Amino acid sequence: MHIGLIGGIGPAATVLYYQRLVAAFGAAQLPLSLTISHASIEDLAAHAKADDRAGQARVFARHLAALEGAGCDIALITALTGHFCFDETQALAGIAMLDGVEVIDRFCAAQGIRVLGLLGSPPVMSTHLFDRLNRVQTVVPDTGLDGIGATYMALARSGTCRDDQRQMFLETATRMVEVQGAEAILLAGTDLGLAFDGHSLPFPVIDAVEVHIQSLLQEAIDRGAGGDAGT
Repeated sequence: MHIGLIGGIGPAATVLYYQRLVAAFGAAQLPLSLTISHASIEDLAAHAKADDRAGQARVFARHLAALEGAGCDIALITALTGHFCFDETQALAGIAMLDGVEVIDRFCAAQGIRVLGLLGSPPVMSTHLFDRLNRVQTVVPDTGLDGIGATYMALARSGTCRDDQRQMFLETATRMVEVQGAEAILLAGTDLGLAFDGHSLPFPVIDAVEVHIQSLLQEAIDRGAGGDAGT
């Protein structure tokens, strides 16, 4: 199976997807075929802020056409913010797409999670992940979204996380658990591993990147078992 990623949104998350795909496929002793098409985080941020779904879908469609031309069998948008126009993008796609929100929804249901705290970009938090999680109740920071959202976007653009930014994310996550009733925290920004990786917390943290990686791996295993391994 040849995987296509729409990356660059942001760069640090793209690198993480690559590293984890290499590790996961290596551990499973499966060959990895991968192509990444670089998209603009600034275009995505502007279109998401304006809720210009058609405009961003057209941008993604160009990347999907490039991935299709490279021989990809399935594609993933490597930013949950990019899923604000998933339906519009899927309608223009010439190849299969992994729905990055749907697989998280199924994962939470399988884990028995009833209340999920969301950390991510301003559009992700203000819309509760675009109201696309149907199997779990969601909460977002109750101390105001502007500050935490701006901090996340700064992290995504820079690909680095300062100590004060990390502390803000950790304190916000803790409050969602201890005060707002979240049973787990979703890193609903795929760059948030910069803040959370390597830190042990007294509550479950769900890494969207890891859920996506495992879903792609299972897709490859299923296609191989069915005799359609792709290219």
